[in-house]
Amino acid sequence: MSDGPDRSLTAAVREAGEAAGLAAVGVASAEPFEHTRAVLEERRAEGLHGGMAFTYRNPARSTDPSRSLAGARSLVVGAWATPPSGPVTLAAPARVARYAATDHYGGLRAALGEVAQVLVGHGHRAVVLADDNALVDRAAAHRAGLGWFGKNANLLLPGRGSWFVLGSVLTDAPLEPAGAPVADGCGTCRRCLDGCPTGAIVAPGVVDARRCLAWLVQAPGSFPEEFRAALGDRIYGCDDCQEVCPPNRRADATAVPVALSDPGPAVELRWLLTAPDDELLDRVGRWYIPARDPAALRRNALVVLGNSPPADAADGRWDTTLRTYQEGPDEVLAEHAAWAAHRLGRPVLWHRRGAAHQDEPRGPA
Repeated sequence: MSDGPDRSLTAAVREAGEAAGLAAVGVASAEPFEHTRAVLEERRAEGLHGGMAFTYRNPARSTDPSRSLAGARSLVVGAWATPPSGPVTLAAPARVARYAATDHYGGLRAALGEVAQVLVGHGHRAVVLADDNALVDRAAAHRAGLGWFGKNANLLLPGRGSWFVLGSVLTDAPLEPAGAPVADGCGTCRRCLDGCPTGAIVAPGVVDARRCLAWLVQAPGSFPEEFRAALGDRIYGCDDCQEVCPPNRRADATAVPVALSDPGPAVELRWLLTAPDDELLDRVGRWYIPARDPAALRRNALVVLGNSPPADAADGRWDTTLRTYQEGPDEVLAEHAAWAAHRLGRPVLWHRRGAAHQDEPRGPA
């Protein structure tokens, strides 16, 4: 039996992935990602990870596929599209990033599972890896020839942009890898750098997680006060660097909006602040929530409330909610409620010890 790549099986897994709904399928070797490991370790040492774990937690593991499957030889990498949704009609919406609006990773895993079954059926071992800290998904997709790294650090597929989630099937099968990597397609464009609301893209391809809203809504503790206004109406994730990207804008211009399942492109702000904990987790529990504590989501919701138009609070309809949180036992939530009340010109009942708000109320006193 030849040790060379099995071209027939390579074609079969590609066909299986596409038939299962993957927008793109590529194959790469399962050799360690040495350069990516060096980058992760360097940025972690510089603090750019902002406390984020994920692939930063153990770069030696997340950049070495053999840690997940001994004897691994190949990666089959798939991209699952995250299409635009229809218009938001909620009265007081809090925006959800496109990748989290519905369970796109569920669809991705199911499609990769179909690929894995083909490999197992041919007598090989196969493991699905998606959205965990076991593998650097973007580096795998780049090696597999799916696209190039944009200046916002996302992977862009030629002609289709970055509206995708990525995952892989790790296998001991000798598959035929992709050829040369996809050439850079960004050129001189820097719209993502200029369009980031907090300046988190500090250099082409380099994101400072300490400033990135997509990470800050997931990070535990207090939301940094200097970035609260920039959060706007986002409750989970941030798509700004992708929304301004020309390939993404062209892709969206021809895409057909779809109706998304729960939670959809937005959730109702009042529901976020008043629903029981178990109801919150039942609906959005697949999101990353620190310590599985819904207080983290309520913290974000209070920031979004503070960013609401002053007219939304002029009649005092949020006063009871704000008072409840200011007088509650959770000091982080109490402080965020006080910040929101101050921004909306409503009664401030709680003050963080030794601190004062620097901005002026935006509504009536």
